[in-house]
Amino acid sequence: MPKMKTKSGAAKRFRVRGSGSVKRTLAGKRHILTKRTTKSKRQLRGTAGVHATNAASVKAMLPYG
Repeated sequence: MPKMKTKSGAAKRFRVRGSGSVKRTLAGKRHILTKRTTKSKRQLRGTAGVHATNAASVKAMLPYG
């Protein structure tokens, strides 16, 4: 059986943690930042976990993650 391919777009956006959960960056920090407050931009710095309802589909896109 041939190797499974990783979805390259998903590989750029998600990382699988050691526990098996998937982490992602927060959305809304790319452009049109002038209307956002300093506090809201600062709070977008960190990472978050992928919600449980989406975790299975993200893991399917990252077969070797």
